[in-house]
Amino acid sequence: MIVILILWITFGFLSFGILGLNFLAMKRTASRPWRLKVDKKYMPKVSIIVPTYNESYVIRFKLENLAKIDYPSKFMQIIIVDSNSSDSTVSIATKFAEQHPNLNVRILAENERKGKTASLNLALRECVGDVVVVSDADCFLPSDILSKSLPFLSDVNVGAISGSKLLLNSQQSWVTKTENTYLNAVNLVKIGESKTGSTLLFEGGFSAYKRVLLDAFDPYNTGSDDCGTLIEFAVKGSRALSVPEAVFYTVFPITWKEKINVKIRRSNQLMRVLFRYASLFSERRLRGSRSAVIKAIFTYIVAPVAFIGFAISTIFLFIQLPYFVLVFLIFILPTIRSYSFESIQNYIILLLSMVSVVFNKRFMTWKQPADRLLLTEDMLRQHSLI
Repeated sequence: MIVILILWITFGFLSFGILGLNFLAMKRTASRPWRLKVDKKYMPKVSIIVPTYNESYVIRFKLENLAKIDYPSKFMQIIIVDSNSSDSTVSIATKFAEQHPNLNVRILAENERKGKTASLNLALRECVGDVVVVSDADCFLPSDILSKSLPFLSDVNVGAISGSKLLLNSQQSWVTKTENTYLNAVNLVKIGESKTGSTLLFEGGFSAYKRVLLDAFDPYNTGSDDCGTLIEFAVKGSRALSVPEAVFYTVFPITWKEKINVKIRRSNQLMRVLFRYASLFSERRLRGSRSAVIKAIFTYIVAPVAFIGFAISTIFLFIQLPYFVLVFLIFILPTIRSYSFESIQNYIILLLSMVSVVFNKRFMTWKQPADRLLLTEDMLRQHSLI
């Protein structure tokens, strides 16, 4: 029995304890000043890529949002790259471009749907900016995002930046409320990681890359156009930062089923990215982000595996020590209920993703979920996004 109790404590610490300590450490680090050489007057030419596939419901909002960005038009190029949509996405975008000749909008329409990464790489060949920005069609940017965030790229050691996701419908259901809490924690951790080195987690809502370092999106074919793209930056020894000035807004599914679908697709991509990092790390090919890679492997691979041991040892304790169950239900569970539910859910998804990657299972990475219809014009106007 003593052995089982020791195993339970050990697996519990590996599953939850270290992650909790890391969160507290990164939360503290996130409040510290940056150690960067930032030129606040840095104003590079920017190419903004918006990949689309059947985005007729949101593309007008997206273009209105980009038109509102406070940045010299002569320094900004907008590329809409469409992956053979079957709706009116291209015609709506074309009409908008004709109505706004002051904006440098270019529309690329593929004749065959090849996937998001292929679309981004097609657009990359047409980019004229010193900085390439990617922003998904259902994500909306504050008007000052470029002027506030791009100066971070003036530091010679920084190659890419991303920002924090904020939910327009954060209070719409218990699903969005819990996701909002989760995102707040993740955003703090990413900022803390960035201030100590690099983060490996980027968002498709807003990510910006120095063109000279960006040879291709997802060059290692991980299926992740954002996180996968950063691998080459780590190989080259260039830092990737999550900066609080680069926030963007979007909506999130209100049902648990749709939330799980989103997380399964995302975690499958993440696992492929981490396996590639692990391979490059073992080959000593990473010039940067090594500490971030070690921590990510522990967080997203070791901790979920340790959770299996924690779950098994918990069952044995419940069987052998009935009073332990009572103490757990009365004193422990109420204090960790919300945190433990989200963590256990994520661990199960990560474990399933590991299995799917081992068997080379890929999920559909570019389809439009039902959350697009949750977006309203009032939401965007309320946050001055259009």
